[in-house]
Amino acid sequence: MRGKRTERLIRIASRMLLHPSRQLSLTDTASGFEVSKTLISDAIEIISEALSAEGVGTIVTDRGRSGGAYFMPSPSGEFRRGKLRELSEILSVRERLLPGDLVYYTDLLFEPDWASFLGFAMASMFDENKPTVVMTSEVKGIPVAFFTAYALGVPLAVCRFRNRPSDGPAVGVHFPTSSGDVRTMYLGTRFLGASSRVLIVDDFMRGGSTASGMLLMAGEFSAEVVGVGTFISSVEPKKKALTDYRSLLELSVEGGVPKLSVSESFSDFAGSR
Repeated sequence: MRGKRTERLIRIASRMLLHPSRQLSLTDTASGFEVSKTLISDAIEIISEALSAEGVGTIVTDRGRSGGAYFMPSPSGEFRRGKLRELSEILSVRERLLPGDLVYYTDLLFEPDWASFLGFAMASMFDENKPTVVMTSEVKGIPVAFFTAYALGVPLAVCRFRNRPSDGPAVGVHFPTSSGDVRTMYLGTRFLGASSRVLIVDDFMRGGSTASGMLLMAGEFSAEVVGVGTFISSVEPKKKALTDYRSLLELSVEGGVPKLSVSESFSDFAGSR
């Protein structure tokens, strides 16, 4: 169906936006619209320029023999910093401080607009690492991890703290917490393989015990961990169970008020893109 040029632009854009990081074949698309690959390439170039101008992401084109292109949600550095500063202001109020110097953010994580933005921002920090699966733990880590996986076009593996029959056979690992207790997490055997490239995403890091537990889990599958990212990391304690990670926001508490700020690891990354 050849269709009009405007319609063709809209339909191609919708396919790419609805399926981020999934390659669109130029040959198959040209055949479907009954036009030349040159016209499809021109359309993708127009869409790419428009999306870049909006600061919502970029289109990556493979000009090899197979010929394909995909949309990578990657908000511009200025847009990401602005949204994270806005989020910091929302969270930096006394009413959100919880016992144990924690901060209440569950309402925001389960708000689709915020969760999708955080997931896309997280994905943009690790897309060059080429993960093949995103791993998180239940429950609050799931929204950000889900949108991270969606943006990267890969599946999500969820570690649980209670083995569920519906997950089928599972692997369990024991890991120490910062309080000295030992916890257990489980992951179904069908989630990972030895060739998996794992991106670990969590909602909050204080001592890093949960993330280190997921590192152990990936090791049980002989999978490669290509990155660790978290929504919020606490400034204290300074010594954590792992040191190689990136976070979007950092939390400190001053005078009974939580203080959130854009983390240095994200600022360094955003400034380089």
